[in-house]
Amino acid sequence: MSDQYLQFPVIDPVIFSIGPVALRWYGTMYLIGFLAALFIANRAADKSNGLWTREQVSDLLFYGFLGVVLGGRVGYVLFYQFDYFLADPTYLLKIWQGGMSFHGGLLGVITAIFIFARKTNKQFLAVGDFVAPLVPIGLGMGRLGNFINAELWGRQTDVPWAMVFPTDSLQLPRHPSQLYEFFLEGVVLFAILFYISRKPRSLGLASGVFLIGYGVFRSIVEFYREPDAHLGLYFSFISKGQILSIPMILAGLFIIYIGYISQQKSQITKSSKQQAVKGAK
Repeated sequence: MSDQYLQFPVIDPVIFSIGPVALRWYGTMYLIGFLAALFIANRAADKSNGLWTREQVSDLLFYGFLGVVLGGRVGYVLFYQFDYFLADPTYLLKIWQGGMSFHGGLLGVITAIFIFARKTNKQFLAVGDFVAPLVPIGLGMGRLGNFINAELWGRQTDVPWAMVFPTDSLQLPRHPSQLYEFFLEGVVLFAILFYISRKPRSLGLASGVFLIGYGVFRSIVEFYREPDAHLGLYFSFISKGQILSIPMILAGLFIIYIGYISQQKSQITKSSKQQAVKGAK
């Protein structure tokens, strides 16, 4: 039966190795995402009329990279593999085995943004708006890494593009949900945020749209992604990923609302000052 569907291409997770040192596709995907984000961020800094410098971009991305790796790994272990951690605490350090949680990585990045904003005397949401269009690049590359590792595959299906993964002991045709996430969370979300960031917007808009966009896209894909075997579905219909996405969507709506109210107050204050100047004349 499995011969009727697409077979997962034979991809060695190790690109090459020299002695005990190995270069893996999974880590390479994140490196490519980091370099692409650095290129786009530097271009944005050059066009910021002095609001950002390339040195600040380098510092911010370094903090962000640490936040993604540390937060992503810790989040994955605590949210999805806590039993493994209790049995073997060193599992937390075995990043090369795969396993990163976006929601944990997000908390790590938020922490990094907070530290950077305080250090540079920038507004927290302003830094968040600068970072938001960069995140989908890393997300997309990470999902490709998941695909290459043949992990986090989708639920059983009979669609024409169903794929049989070698890591599936049942050898069932499944949704290549990693590619769905690559497209929605990577390509589509980046396009939306890139468009928003091309012109000055209300404070927090890009940050809010990112949180809403990711939360919605992740929730959609979760209907096609195989739930973790040890977690299953809560109440027989909702996954852990969807549960964790709900606060993101609510936070995104709240941030956009706060930014809109702040902009309205700023415009009223500006208008009042202009009227006062005209009256004085």
